[in-house]
Amino acid sequence: MGHRTMRQPHTLWPIENEFNERKVNDAGLPMWAVTDDKAAPVNYTPWWLLLGLALLLPMIAGMALIPSSRLNMLLAILAVVDIVAIAVFYLRYVGRLQEKLACSERWNETVFERNDIPLWREDWSAARDAVLQLLNAGERDIHAYFSSHPAELRQLRSKVLIKDVNQAAMNRAGVTNKQALLGSLEALLPDTDETFLQWLVAFAVGDTIYRSETHITLAGDKTRDTLFSAALPRNKRDFANILVTDLDITAYKAAQARAAHAEAEIARATRMTMMGALSASIAHEVNSPLAAILVSSEAALLWLQRDPPFIEEAITAMQTVNQQACRAQKVIDKTRAYLNNAPATVSEHAVDKLVYDAIQLIKRELRALKASVLVNLPGDLPSVLADAVNIQQVLVNLILNAAQAMEGKTGPRDITITAAVEGSMMHVTVSDSGSGIDEDKLLAIFEPFYSTKHDGMGMGLAICRTCIGAHGGHLWVTNNTLSGAQFHFTLPIAQ
Repeated sequence: MGHRTMRQPHTLWPIENEFNERKVNDAGLPMWAVTDDKAAPVNYTPWWLLLGLALLLPMIAGMALIPSSRLNMLLAILAVVDIVAIAVFYLRYVGRLQEKLACSERWNETVFERNDIPLWREDWSAARDAVLQLLNAGERDIHAYFSSHPAELRQLRSKVLIKDVNQAAMNRAGVTNKQALLGSLEALLPDTDETFLQWLVAFAVGDTIYRSETHITLAGDKTRDTLFSAALPRNKRDFANILVTDLDITAYKAAQARAAHAEAEIARATRMTMMGALSASIAHEVNSPLAAILVSSEAALLWLQRDPPFIEEAITAMQTVNQQACRAQKVIDKTRAYLNNAPATVSEHAVDKLVYDAIQLIKRELRALKASVLVNLPGDLPSVLADAVNIQQVLVNLILNAAQAMEGKTGPRDITITAAVEGSMMHVTVSDSGSGIDEDKLLAIFEPFYSTKHDGMGMGLAICRTCIGAHGGHLWVTNNTLSGAQFHFTLPIAQ
């Protein structure tokens, strides 16, 4: 298995470098994989106990070897005093240890049980073993591997166990018994979750802190947005007890969505105003030649209906019709040229950021459609020249189309996004596992007003193709060998 580059897990909540110290050795292995995980021995034998025992042994030996009864009596008294002193000090010492233990237990209860933030104690040993096996086999791009093996990823997720939760987690989940939340992580994370793979990548690259946004399924199939955070293990043993904090950000995400909706409405109103002004301008420019065409064509008909017909006058009127028609065409051509040549903000952009930003824009829609997005991009892809907003809208359209194509399908609904360099162009592919597209419709779906949806306008793919073409690329579609469709587009690579 070839060596590939480690990559940073994608997250909406990045951790500053000074807080997240990545620890790997010279071979690229995380330090937890090569750190001795044996628990350090704890010395519970105080020095005075050893001293008391050391004094007791000569006394006992003296009583056995010395024949003098008076000296034996003295040694016996000293031995008894020594034993009593050892017992008294040891009982006091044990009492202090028990007091410290009780204090520690009370503190743990305060931190874990009485904390207002939901806490989850989880066993990631199975994930540790799977990641370590891949690393030892030479695999360095854990993200790419599991993106290509979604079945293994799902199986591994089912092996991660929730061992304990605090009262805050129970209150949030709406349960009164801890047992309702314990067990496989698969019951908590829905199939549309994208962060499980980010955990595996964080383990592989040696991150010491993990933080990412996701959504979880609670009692009654209630879905909540949450921010997970955890200190990652420093050795193999600690994978059995990872403490994860869980911050509910549902209200924050709803406020974010409302703000985005308000911005979209403002932008829509602005576009409508611009379109109204543009339409009025076009109507004003075109109305005059149309009126002239109407008058001249009516005059030509009248001249031709005379007996005898006035041919010269009719020809003159038709020439006027031709001139005015050319004038109207020039108005349309000028407007089209203006729209096509509107300046776009083209700059260098990382492909993975364009993809992940597009996914975030439609995260709720994908969740509703129960679609999972697997992003399998090499970590060393060059940047592309693009208008970020335009390309994100293209990706949004293609990803949503893929999710809708699998609606009603039983089993996993996976959307795979890949990219590769082909000469001076970047080739991006969005694949689904739906029913595919009829061969006779592979070209027609890009035509304006052609739609396979009962409520579709048929403009989405046509606009996408125009947008990609304006970037100097091309958009086309093919069917998968087994099932589903693949939409491809190219973009120029930034030199």
